[in-house]
Amino acid sequence: MIKRTLYFGNPAYLGMTNAQLIVRLPEVEKNDTLPEILKKEAVTTIPIEDIGVVVIDHQQITLTHSLIASLLENNVALITCDQTHHPTGLMLPLSVHNTQSERFKAQIESSVPLKKQLWQQTISAKIINQANHLKRKNIEIANMLHWSNSVKSDDSENHEARAAAFYWKSLFPKELGFFRERYGPPPNNILNYGYAILRATVARGLVGSGLLPTLGIHHRNKYNAYCLADDIMEPYRPFVDEIVCNIIDSGEDYTELTTSIKKQLLEIPSIDIIIDRENSPLMVGLQRTTASLAKAFEGEGRKIIYPEFV
Repeated sequence: MIKRTLYFGNPAYLGMTNAQLIVRLPEVEKNDTLPEILKKEAVTTIPIEDIGVVVIDHQQITLTHSLIASLLENNVALITCDQTHHPTGLMLPLSVHNTQSERFKAQIESSVPLKKQLWQQTISAKIINQANHLKRKNIEIANMLHWSNSVKSDDSENHEARAAAFYWKSLFPKELGFFRERYGPPPNNILNYGYAILRATVARGLVGSGLLPTLGIHHRNKYNAYCLADDIMEPYRPFVDEIVCNIIDSGEDYTELTTSIKKQLLEIPSIDIIIDRENSPLMVGLQRTTASLAKAFEGEGRKIIYPEFV
């Protein structure tokens, strides 16, 4: 079953009763003129087992400790946003897999050659998906396909950077003068937001497969708690890019993170993808990706199953 992504952007009291997330609104709770029956009708309940991602995007939202503990026990990714409404924090459970210690050990002891091969697969899959995204826009992709087939162990010749330069130059209308930079002008802002949602979804999948999202196969920044998530999300990025392209093509104002834009980006975990020749919601497909990675660490396989952008 596909898990729900919940977004809270207004003041609220979030608690838990009988394995249900309870949402109460302060303006209703504090209104002494309203009858109690109307106050009760304003309370929303959501089964915690149905939730996959929760986004907290207001400074006046209160969460009870029991709710946070229950969300984590159910492998919910809890995202917090700063005053500019950009995701700034991510909370994940410490343990949700029944053989987690064994998988931690296999991940930690995985060989350097294996990790280099897995990174080779990852970058090749990323470039192919970027190429297919450009193909939808009737852009010639022969060079991209050549680069994807030329990726060597650990991408030692940095084909990822070559492909990225061509991809970003070609993806958006030329009049935008777009340059991909994290803190650059729009639409960098909505790309960042979408990637943050994707990153949280990937980190959730890794934890669900008994892996440490901190220990990457390529990313090694000592200040980054989600190096492995940043590795594994690479071939999934074009699915976010497509949503951003659709927003721009629709003529919608993308200079600000509006409610409409955030709503579209929050659908990332539930969008349809094709993985291993089967249709699947992205969040479900990610579990196949992370499970295949765990098998590679344990010596039961040597290939990560990634989605195809078609």
